[in-house]
Amino acid sequence: MDVLVPFDAREPKTRLFPVLDTDERREFARVMLADVCAAIAATDREPTVLSTTDVDTNWPVVVDDRPLSDAVNGAIADSDRAVAVVMADLALATPESLERVFAADGEVVLVPGRGGGTNAVLTRRSDFRVDYHGVSIRDHRKQAAAIGVEPTTVDSFRLATDVDEPPDLAEVLLHSDRAAATWLREHDITPAVSEGRVTIDRGT
Repeated sequence: MDVLVPFDAREPKTRLFPVLDTDERREFARVMLADVCAAIAATDREPTVLSTTDVDTNWPVVVDDRPLSDAVNGAIADSDRAVAVVMADLALATPESLERVFAADGEVVLVPGRGGGTNAVLTRRSDFRVDYHGVSIRDHRKQAAAIGVEPTTVDSFRLATDVDEPPDLAEVLLHSDRAAATWLREHDITPAVSEGRVTIDRGT
């Protein structure tokens, strides 16, 4: 099985701008990437980082500057093995949650993200194609149906939680003790409660 971790090494996590500046966003994105790759490696599978440009990491890197969907589809088409795609911002991912995906039955396995996204895909069909624009989980179900496949769904809180916006950082702080959570605490980012909801606060 090939396990790909797409990564935007140029301008990652722009929606975290209200909390993190440009350099901090790049650093935090790399920390999350390392957490995800380490969790994959703990399942006895080697991750390959599919990056928009070269990036310093302990794992093999394939540079492909095409848009995300095109880069992933190229990798699927070129592989003669099953291909899993795990997003680089799944800071809550654990080996156990990922193993549920890798061991799942079915020719196409989908992990929904919050808000209609798709946070992980496993395809055992080289003719399956991804499309990460818009409501991608709906589109991926349609893609599977188009090739005659009923997709398997893995419902996981940890894998459904991707880090895109400031409130997502609270989830990392509350539910993880890995490097990404440590990085946030070292930068004085802590959970806070506002109008009955957990948000974040940054010390000065």
